[in-house]
Amino acid sequence: MIAAVVETARLRLRVPDPSDRPALHAMWADPRVMADLGPVKDMAASDETLARHDSFRHERLGFWVVERRADGAVIGFCGLKRGNPGSPIEGVLEIGWMLAVPYWGQGFAKEAAAASIDWAWENLAEDRIVAITAARNAKSRTLMERLGMTRVADGDFDHPSFAVGDPLRRTVLYEIVRPV
Repeated sequence: MIAAVVETARLRLRVPDPSDRPALHAMWADPRVMADLGPVKDMAASDETLARHDSFRHERLGFWVVERRADGAVIGFCGLKRGNPGSPIEGVLEIGWMLAVPYWGQGFAKEAAAASIDWAWENLAEDRIVAITAARNAKSRTLMERLGMTRVADGDFDHPSFAVGDPLRRTVLYEIVRPV
């Protein structure tokens, strides 16, 4: 078994290994999962995503596999990374998450994200963590608020990864600041 970076009552968050590739690809290839995140991914794009997150490992960052402890099922991808180059959050610590459809509505995303935030406060020196999503992504915005994040005044922007006219282009920015 691969060592976990973070464990919760129901979840294990750990660095992906090659055996996770099929479950992650299936999630990224599901139009329901990607509806508010971007285009579905083929296997090559899935591998690029994994490689991009591996590029953050030298800082102990990069999203982790979300594994259900009860049965070892790979249910999602969650964690922390640096904001993308060319975006208004370039270099800022960013949290994100996604779960495969069968695991929606069970509190797993909140559990994984909250554990990731707690891990950041314990292990990193950042003063804040941000999260972004398409303005239309009500579920993620609600979760951001449930995590204690607040929408950044004047923080909305047009995401450079999406073309003009793409409904995912308009992006909202939320943040949580380090507790005192």
